[in-house]
Amino acid sequence: MLKIVNVKTEYLKPHPKNPRIHPDSAVEKLDQSIKEFGWTNPVLVSKDGFVLAGHARLKAAEKAGIEEVPVIYLPLEGARAEAYMVADNRLQDETLWDFELLEELLMEFGDKDIDLSFTGLDESEINGLLQEVEINMPENKEAESLSLADRFLVPPFSVLDSRKGEWQERKRRWLSLGIESEVGRDENLAFDNDERLWALTKGISNKGHMQDKMNRSQFDKVKAHKKGTSVFDPVLCEIIYTWFSFKGAKILDPFAGGSVRGVVASILNMEYTGIDLNKKQIEANIKQGRKITPKNMPLWVCGDSKDIKTLADGEYDFVFSCPPYHDLEVYTDDNRDLSNMNYDTFLTTYRHIIKESASMLKVNRFACFVVGDVRDKKGFYKNFVSKTIDAFEEAGLRLYNEIILITAVGTLPITAGGIFKSGRKVGKMHQNVLVFYKGDIKQIKETFGEVSVLEMGD
Repeated sequence: MLKIVNVKTEYLKPHPKNPRIHPDSAVEKLDQSIKEFGWTNPVLVSKDGFVLAGHARLKAAEKAGIEEVPVIYLPLEGARAEAYMVADNRLQDETLWDFELLEELLMEFGDKDIDLSFTGLDESEINGLLQEVEINMPENKEAESLSLADRFLVPPFSVLDSRKGEWQERKRRWLSLGIESEVGRDENLAFDNDERLWALTKGISNKGHMQDKMNRSQFDKVKAHKKGTSVFDPVLCEIIYTWFSFKGAKILDPFAGGSVRGVVASILNMEYTGIDLNKKQIEANIKQGRKITPKNMPLWVCGDSKDIKTLADGEYDFVFSCPPYHDLEVYTDDNRDLSNMNYDTFLTTYRHIIKESASMLKVNRFACFVVGDVRDKKGFYKNFVSKTIDAFEEAGLRLYNEIILITAVGTLPITAGGIFKSGRKVGKMHQNVLVFYKGDIKQIKETFGEVSVLEMGD
């Protein structure tokens, strides 16, 4: 029986005919693995004292300052020892991955916050392997020639970048259909109020003192950028519908706002119901719906979403919305409008609407809210993102995905320097896309099937 003995590294001689090359990057990965898991594999040495297997481990030991390693001496020497060395290296190349088990392991490591660098795989290698997992699944053989973007609109990663050229081009195509989501509410927004915009850009403190200087020409540039309303991105809308819903699904939107989510849903052959307090906004949405998608009209209902069960009675396959970020934008002068409430009342009403909407969602279905944090009068964040997560979990849904949407820089190049200098506030250019699930996640694949991407013409 072969025995393991500890030998000082200075006595171990690398084989002069070893055909295997070990770059520094490979030795570095092995060094990390040894530091994390310890020494788990002996070095194999020939009868005449040359290393046959373990050259990289030996280099890693020297790099880490390890002076003694476990060794097994094999009863081989000369040409037979060299043949074994070649065979050992070659046979490692012949092994294959069980891709289904590999995917399961990598996902498990990620869920348990295990540093994947300890596996010896870097980020690009892991992404490549996961793509091979998809390609080598029996049902996905036809996807071999398609990229992640071809198959899922954009790669299904936790960061989406709306600034990219491909994204902006697809957005242009959506808007060319006639979507004008800002129509119906532009004159009501807080950012159309020059006095408030002036205060925001100058960084007025809670005591009313100016914290920074901005000349009039700079302010005019900011005003030009800010004029108008925030508009929901149709590409983000398409992605979320495509990933987390399906054709024929019934969509519930408790904070409808503009026309985008309704129009995109209808074009994707879904049944959309959106609730909004603003009568003028609803009228503008209906006008656009009749023009763009008359054969599958979205349903927009004017009313208070606190009464959503009465206004939109029934069961739904997906809850999707972008709620008011408290008072960041003021949409109407209606006291029932969440943007007009104090924060405590806003949160109470907000939680109620989420609870009611969640109760109307079928089991084994997703919900998604696009939210962003906002600051209070003292400059601290209100923690709105976490409060949204808490509200959904109280309603019986669990957070399943959190996606960061990188948005266009807008006025940040003009305002960020002064605002950061006066109070060390960094410019915010992202939103949080929170995806929740109700039911048994094992049913997701069967319920939602294959992802189907809309082919858009020029």
